[in-house]
Amino acid sequence: MRHLFFILSIFTLGILQAQEPVQKDVKVGLVLSGGGAKGLAHIGALKVIEEAGIRIDYIAGTSMGAIVGGLYASGYNATAIDSIFKAVDFDRLIQDDLPRSAKTFYEKDDAERYAVTLPFDNFKLSFPRALSKGQNTYNLLSQVLGHVDTIQDFEQLPIPFFCVATDVENGQQVILDSGYLPEALSASGALPSLFSPVLLNDRVLIDGGVINNYPVDELKTKGIDYVIGIDVQDRLRDRESLQTAPEILMQINNYRTIQAMEEKKKRTDVYIRPDIDDFSVVSFDEGAKIVEKGRVKAFENYEALREIGMMQRPLSRKRTPPPKPKDSITLDAVNITGNENYTRAYILGKLKLNPPQKVSYSDFNSGLNNLAATENFERINHRLTPTPDGQVLQLNLRESSSTQSIRLGVHYDDLYRSAALVNFTKKRLLFKNDIATLDFIIGDNVRYNFNYYIDKGYYWSVGVRSTYNTFDKGVDARFVENVSALDFGGVNRVNLEYQDVTNQLFLQTLFLKEFSLDLGAQHKFLDVETETIVNDATPDESFIFEKSHLGGVYAQLRYDSLDDLYFPSSGVYFDGDFDLYLFSSDFNNNFTEFSIAKARFKYAKSVTSNFTLITELAGGFKIGGAETRSLDFFLGGYGNQRINNLVPFLGYDFISFGGDGFVKAGLTADFEIFNKNHINLSANFANAGDDLFSSEDWLPPPAFTGYAIGYGLESFLGPLEVKYSYSPEIKSGEWFVSLGYRF
Repeated sequence: MRHLFFILSIFTLGILQAQEPVQKDVKVGLVLSGGGAKGLAHIGALKVIEEAGIRIDYIAGTSMGAIVGGLYASGYNATAIDSIFKAVDFDRLIQDDLPRSAKTFYEKDDAERYAVTLPFDNFKLSFPRALSKGQNTYNLLSQVLGHVDTIQDFEQLPIPFFCVATDVENGQQVILDSGYLPEALSASGALPSLFSPVLLNDRVLIDGGVINNYPVDELKTKGIDYVIGIDVQDRLRDRESLQTAPEILMQINNYRTIQAMEEKKKRTDVYIRPDIDDFSVVSFDEGAKIVEKGRVKAFENYEALREIGMMQRPLSRKRTPPPKPKDSITLDAVNITGNENYTRAYILGKLKLNPPQKVSYSDFNSGLNNLAATENFERINHRLTPTPDGQVLQLNLRESSSTQSIRLGVHYDDLYRSAALVNFTKKRLLFKNDIATLDFIIGDNVRYNFNYYIDKGYYWSVGVRSTYNTFDKGVDARFVENVSALDFGGVNRVNLEYQDVTNQLFLQTLFLKEFSLDLGAQHKFLDVETETIVNDATPDESFIFEKSHLGGVYAQLRYDSLDDLYFPSSGVYFDGDFDLYLFSSDFNNNFTEFSIAKARFKYAKSVTSNFTLITELAGGFKIGGAETRSLDFFLGGYGNQRINNLVPFLGYDFISFGGDGFVKAGLTADFEIFNKNHINLSANFANAGDDLFSSEDWLPPPAFTGYAIGYGLESFLGPLEVKYSYSPEIKSGEWFVSLGYRF
């Protein structure tokens, strides 16, 4: 009987519960406005929304709001998004400042020589379309959104999503709710003048904020019951805040969107406007403060948010753990489209890919950077599609229409003195993947550099190089007497006039994917003379030490992973060079075949975030050619472009000591006292002389030492370096000043 009563009780209770009304579940939409760096406030606000227990059912965003919203819709929570942005170097991201390691030696030389590059197509000077192509942004989004690569319909994301872009040709709004999510986010965030337009579905798209920076009306059509809006747009500024042309143009652009917000706010149930007027659209360096501003303002609306959250079914508010970006990919194949002028071998060579293979995401991104560093492509869109055993890389390229440019630079140092550089560069001159450049340098010493290079990727590339260098420098007469076996009759200083013309034909290939190997033939013309003394036979002419044409072959092996040439904080540099001179016009009638081998090694390691130790080792020797002294090693000076065997050495003036062999060691401690400003302490030690390695003279202790303290600034024109150096052997100090990229 008791069993029957228990069963009847359970049955009755179930009937009563079934008769209770089911709790209504409301749908909540989130709209995120654009605002550049101000959009980081979305992250702080999202943290409070999560704390309030709200389930977001639909997200609409524009520009930075689209990027944050797209990440959230893909499965990341607010804390995970915050971590992603904290790890981003926004200066490099926005400027497409590709890592130095991504560039070939040729491209590194280009990047570290010119201060300004301007398109010069059809011999008409113009300006770039934008500061950045947005390649770094696209690469980052592709990596962190790899877990939703297969989703084409944004309704199928963990949270349904759409974003807004603007068709730049007709000014129409474009709703992006399908396709490849990183492409859509890149288009919505293509801020004019900052990022280049994005070609998507045969439309040229720019930042959605131009036409609709707060798409609340479009969101409400998705069956949303409550709208939460986070607005990070600029407000209208007063006259005191409008001091520059960009500020006035921004104000004009904001008229319509700010006026439209008055009505859009009324259609927002919980409106959150963080107090971020003190920040700009590029205040990414203050990201933590902006995130906190978003959190504080959202918390002021906590009770309203919590009330909405309580209207939703409790179990429906739980989210799965955030995804983890992949650290490696397995590539089965690479499909390439859009490459009309550049071969598949060229592209794969830049990517350093040879599928099938497994590659780390770090190396994969490095390969994409290598391809972008060529500046031959306006856009490099990529997508990974799954296969049964791995993935296929689909590479969609848009080649740059610009093939000519003018590049400019300025420089000063104590050897060449003042100089201005004008460069003309022409790509696809004779072949699809070639490049020709001509530097014309005017100033105290007129010079030129000509390069022509056919880049064949994985295969052997071929190039031609021609350079002309000249300078005049006062040097110690006693040293010149030692290397020339002349007696200058008590003269203390001799003014040397130095000219060098070098022509090279070479083959180049990547060795072990990291080393650059050059093999080639070269011709060199050397003219070294002085007017300080005269030849008794021709008293009206300068005294000539060398005026000969030399020819031979050479080989060069290089490796360079330094993150910066002038102020490195990490990486290794190696340059090994061997030259064999087989013939000469023999001005002095004493030429014999000789060879020169030299190498230089540099290692940079950060001890703390702003303190770096840089170690350098160098050495070289000559075999044979005892009477040809003009190509011996000459040490001293600092700050100039390298020429032949002139070796920098702090503590001594240029061409102060040397011989047919040398060894050198150096150590620099660099302190970045604040952004792009450096204080450094240096010491270098050397032994040098003739037949140096036939005895123990090359071993410590060093015969020559020098110490220096310096200041360095990373400027728009290149590095500014000022050093005071001192050598205890000569008990004398030297000042060295260098401004601008070296050329």
